[in-house]
Amino acid sequence: NSPPVSVWASRFPCMADSETPKNALRRLRRNLEDLRERHAERRRPTGFGFAFADRIDYLDPRRWDAVTAHAGFFLRRSVLRAIEEHGPENIAPRYALLFRGDEPVAAIAAQVVTITGQHLRRDKAVAKANPRGGLRRRALAPAVRAAGDGLRERLLVAGNLLSWGFHGVAFAPGAPEAELWPGVAEALHRVRRAEHLSGGADFTLVKDLTPREAAVDALRRFSYRPLETEPNMVLALAPGWRTYDDYLAALDSNYRKKVKGQVKKLAAAGCTVELLDAAGVAAHADRLHQLYLAVQANASVRLVTLRPSYFAELARAAPDDFRCTIIRRGGDIIGFVTTVREHTTAIGYYIGFDRSAAAEGLPIYLQLLHATIRDALAWRCDRLSLGRTALEPKAGLGAKPEPMAVWLRHRVSPLNWLLRGLLETVPHAEPPERSPFKSVKGENGSG
Repeated sequence: NSPPVSVWASRFPCMADSETPKNALRRLRRNLEDLRERHAERRRPTGFGFAFADRIDYLDPRRWDAVTAHAGFFLRRSVLRAIEEHGPENIAPRYALLFRGDEPVAAIAAQVVTITGQHLRRDKAVAKANPRGGLRRRALAPAVRAAGDGLRERLLVAGNLLSWGFHGVAFAPGAPEAELWPGVAEALHRVRRAEHLSGGADFTLVKDLTPREAAVDALRRFSYRPLETEPNMVLALAPGWRTYDDYLAALDSNYRKKVKGQVKKLAAAGCTVELLDAAGVAAHADRLHQLYLAVQANASVRLVTLRPSYFAELARAAPDDFRCTIIRRGGDIIGFVTTVREHTTAIGYYIGFDRSAAAEGLPIYLQLLHATIRDALAWRCDRLSLGRTALEPKAGLGAKPEPMAVWLRHRVSPLNWLLRGLLETVPHAEPPERSPFKSVKGENGSG
């Protein structure tokens, strides 16, 4: 004479509509058994061998390159060395190689970042000029206000805080990634435990995974949980686009007219668009850094700040895969953008511009975005990655969103249950729908 299932479901919302109390207890038992098994799995060695280092030059370069040669720009030893020596002062690099026997099968480039309350607050002048902010800024406001000068936290990040994308882990060609992620989790666990001597690290974060890294779901067994971020805006470059003029020809008349109007407006103001070589980047390092800071100061969260020498060092470290475009008015540089090449993907990297010049109505930012399209086509890339800020203007270029997520875990296992619930409530901005291309099917590869 038990009550009907609907009555039990109304009393216990966690039950499915068709679930009886006996089935609910059976499911609870399975969950508890799974919890115990995952707890034991996190504390069992995976059987991999490891080599750890605090600098990239401490590791065997041949073995590192054997794993990362196909991985891209931000795992090159020359680029990692540039970040070590000229990157933000509040990050410390950590590296690991995973071995099966004598063969390296995975590489990890991680960063320990020290965060204070100052990193979570915007300048007062910027906040006053833009009091409303965006959705994420409003969501973070209570936490930001609560962050005082005494806040000091350290995070272990598998990835690169100076970029976006999956740049923290590389697997050897042909290696079964699903089998290697547990080894990655063990390596990060060992690094985090070692950080106890330097001040600890409560959170471990695997940065910027996309649907292409499907095997990452293995991290759930180690209490990692995903947090979806703003998407990466990606412009697919059609095979028929050999030059920037081909891209312009693919735009519909309204968008093409706007772009040409921007070019005329800059020309009428006496502005020129120029490409700097590595020597030019070094010569203008201080001005480029000023323009970078002018943009960075508007960010609600600034976990890291580049040093003035960073761009020049990056240009030196990867001369064939780094470009810097400037907009000059008279003798003054009023805007710049950098682009890097990662195989067949171009990445519109850091950007900076004079806000007072932009306030005059000069379309500096938009034309700098167009400069990255020129770079991508000059390199014969098939896609341009533009990042997860300023979604509206990037959608206007024809870029489409690519979902990205970070995976997090706290060192205290019970807190990961709370973390899972909190992550589900964090909002993120959604990009607008824009269709700047002609509607002729197949003309731009998008139908």
